Amino acid sequence: MATIRDVAAAAGVSAKTVSRVFNGDLHVRPETRARVETTIRELSYVPNVLATSFRSGRSGVIGIAIPDIVDPFFASIVRAVEDVALARGMSIMVANLGDDPEREHQILEWMLSRQLSGLIVAPTSDDQGSLAAWADRIPVVFIDRAPRGLAADTFIQDDFCGAFDATMHLIGHGHRRVAFLGGRLALPTIAARFEGYRSALDESAIGFDDELTALDASTRESAAAALDRFAGLAVPPTAVFSSNAVSTIAMIPSLGEHPLGLVAFGDFPLADMVSPSISVIEQDPIELGRLAAARILDRIESPGAAFDSRTVLDVRLIERMSCQQFDTGTAAE
Repeated sequence: MATIRDVAAAAGVSAKTVSRVFNGDLHVRPETRARVETTIRELSYVPNVLATSFRSGRSGVIGIAIPDIVDPFFASIVRAVEDVALARGMSIMVANLGDDPEREHQILEWMLSRQLSGLIVAPTSDDQGSLAAWADRIPVVFIDRAPRGLAADTFIQDDFCGAFDATMHLIGHGHRRVAFLGGRLALPTIAARFEGYRSALDESAIGFDDELTALDASTRESAAAALDRFAGLAVPPTAVFSSNAVSTIAMIPSLGEHPLGLVAFGDFPLADMVSPSISVIEQDPIELGRLAAARILDRIESPGAAFDSRTVLDVRLIERMSCQQFDTGTAAE
């Protein structure tokens, strides 16, 4: 049976490069990837996961803990992690953290006690320092939200710039009263998006108005209440920046009663099909999941290797009709 070293020698590359190709790492040069993939097929190479498990005392399972398993964003991350794991003959264990910090601590401790090969976490609490002892023993990678109280591999998207661009886009359509709708500021993603929103207001010489902020609007009831409150202001907003897909989906039933210009952070299924179609800041959850899983496998293959510990993925604006339909017709100053 061919080994990873046999493939590396035949392809004229290192064993680490073979591992990266097998794990789907897009940072390998196309010509090198093609040569290694051809060699893998010719030698019928498959990774010896069982031997790796015996050597490491680990289970061949990657754990992934996320805030909400039904959120399309996190569901896509899980799928990407699973694809990478299955390609290596490994499996995954998925847990739902919810919003309770104590629940996060209990679930992560339980998962880590299962002798995982690695753990991927999208944290919900404000302190992950208790994982330090575990992180010294197995690879722990954070996604979407950076850890606090712990230095670890982290893959996030550019929340600040995405929110800045979204708000500036609304201002560019003539909106001077732009509201902020979203989740809890305790979450680093929401905090960064809130700062991006405020920075765009400052850049455009528009003063921040606390009355135009509605936090923790994650249900139909709370989103409807927020839009009702905005509508009742002496000078109501003409547009809203929604800071996450959950809040955006929650507010859709109320948009008929409260037509507003809208840009949402995070695309979601049917966002392009509702009327008007919703402009979004597009993230790449599949890339987040793939990179996180690949880093776990890199850490398993090369425990002492040096990697960039923090990776920030770009986001981009997809313009649809939710801005254009409610354009105020007045250019931003």
